Amino acid sequence: MNERRFRTFWANFVIASVLITVFAVAVLAVTPDEDKLSAVGGAIYGGNTQSNKVALMFNVYENAQNTSKIADILSGYDASATFFVGGSWAAKNPNTLLRLAAADFEIGNHGYLHRDHAKLSVRQNMDEITLTARLLSEVLGDLPGYKDSMLFAPPSGSLGAAMFEACDRLGYRVIMWTRDTIDWRDHDSELIFSRAVKDVKGGDLILMHPTDSTVEALPKVLAHIKAKGLVATSVSDVLAD
Repeated sequence: MNERRFRTFWANFVIASVLITVFAVAVLAVTPDEDKLSAVGGAIYGGNTQSNKVALMFNVYENAQNTSKIADILSGYDASATFFVGGSWAAKNPNTLLRLAAADFEIGNHGYLHRDHAKLSVRQNMDEITLTARLLSEVLGDLPGYKDSMLFAPPSGSLGAAMFEACDRLGYRVIMWTRDTIDWRDHDSELIFSRAVKDVKGGDLILMHPTDSTVEALPKVLAHIKAKGLVATSVSDVLAD
């Protein structure tokens, strides 16, 4: 009986050890190294940690009014940012889009219909991205100095091999984030502020959305970034370092 119990215990121990190892390997495979330019599987999660620049990223598929408020707040703090806009949103809000670009905010591509790009074919991925790019060009093409940022932020951060192949063919860099405020889910301005700036450092890409709570938290976020001796700028500017 004792031998049987020992064998059962040992077998369970081995199984548990294997599962823990597999889990650890999986976590390490998707966790970026924050001490250098973070690129995992072709996606960029951050920039140079030795720089004094951070990027605020706003993924926009709704709420043009709050998007305009965010632009005003950023301008008031002499800060820049990147707005990753959905094509379907841009089609309904061309004036807001034009205002963002005219104020020198960087415009990125966020797909057209907020689809799960990990489940799309290469052609479907390309269609989502190129349709949005074509719309952005139609609205902003006559704006002096405007050019396509060639940055793509996949909706919900959903990554897939076909998506990477599509972006590679089209010449887009896939942008993820260093820190996610999860403001689309948690409507708490203090929590959003904490997630945005806790241990903030150069090279960080900070993901936000145009929610009411984000509008409320943003001035405090920008003040904290400035107090840390950091500059809030665009994604391209951060990656240029």
